Amino acid sequence: MSSDLPTGSSRRRALKCLAFGGVGTVFVLAGGILTPIELALAASDKNSSSISGVPLFLQISDTHIGFNKEANPDVAGTLRQTIDFVNAMPVKPALTIHTGDITHLSKPEQFDLAAQLLSGLNITELHTVPGEHDVTDGPGTEYFSRFGQASGNKGYYSFDHQGVHFIGLVNVMHFKPNGLGGLGDEQLAWLEDDLKGRSSSTPIVVFAHMPMWTIYEPWGWGTGDAGQAMSYLKRFGSVTVLNGHIHQIVSKVEGNITFHTARSTAYPQPIAGNGPGPMPLTVASDQLPRMLGVTSIRIAQHPLKATLDDATLV
Repeated sequence: MSSDLPTGSSRRRALKCLAFGGVGTVFVLAGGILTPIELALAASDKNSSSISGVPLFLQISDTHIGFNKEANPDVAGTLRQTIDFVNAMPVKPALTIHTGDITHLSKPEQFDLAAQLLSGLNITELHTVPGEHDVTDGPGTEYFSRFGQASGNKGYYSFDHQGVHFIGLVNVMHFKPNGLGGLGDEQLAWLEDDLKGRSSSTPIVVFAHMPMWTIYEPWGWGTGDAGQAMSYLKRFGSVTVLNGHIHQIVSKVEGNITFHTARSTAYPQPIAGNGPGPMPLTVASDQLPRMLGVTSIRIAQHPLKATLDDATLV
C-alpha cells in the first residue's frame, strides 16, 4: 500500500474494501484528463477530500442479472452490494455509465429486476449501451424498450456533461470474423459527423461494451472496425475509452487515447488465452482471494495526478 494512505484499518474494514475492489470504477476529471479510481478509495471518508470538488462519474459493467451458475449464484446480491457501496460514498458521482450486459439472457424479468436494482442508485443520471447478452433476441427488443429513448432506438448517442463530451457506441449488433465486435458504416458515419466542429481541447469519453482495441482476437476481445473510429478521435487532446465484456481490468494508452476495461459485478473471466475460451471463472474458496484486490491511490494536487497500485488479498 502507498505510504501516503492510512494503514491502521481494522481487518473487517480491510476485507470490506477488498470485497468491493472490483465492483466499479470512479473517474475524476482535472485539466481535461480523466483518471480511474477504485470505489474502495472513493468511498473512504479519509480520502474524500482528495477528490472533493472534482467532477466524478461511475462505470458499472457486466451485471449479468439472471446468471445463477457456480461462479456466482447471486449476481443480484452482488449488484445490491455495489449499489449500497456507491450510495455510501461521501463524494457522489454526477452520473453512472453501464457498459453493457445488464442482463444475462435478455429476458423481460431480468431487465425488470435490473431496472429495479439500478433505480436504487442515488445518482439521477444513468447512461447505458447494450452488451451482447442484452440483445440475444437479435433486434434487442427488450433492451431498447427500456433504454432506447436516449438514442432514438439506435443504441448509439452522445451527450455533454460539465464540459465533457460523452459518446455511447454499440459494437454488439454487427459481429466481425472471430466474434470481434463491429460498429458498422452507419454508426461510423454518425460518429464522424458528431465530432465535426468540436474543439480539439474538448475532453471525450467513449463507452461501448466490447473492447475498442484488439486485446485477444481468438476470443473476439476487440472491435474489428474500431481503427476507423479512433482515427476520428486522434485530434482530441484527451480521449478516454471505457469498455466491459472481458470482466477484468486491462488498460492501454495510445497517444492521447486511454483505453480501460472494467471488472464485472457478476463473475470473473480467465486471462486472455488461459483456457479454452472466455467463460465464467469458478475458483475454489482458497483461491478466491487471488481474484479480489484493492487499488491504492496516491493523489498529488499540483498538478492533480493519481498513481494506482494494485494489490490482491494474498
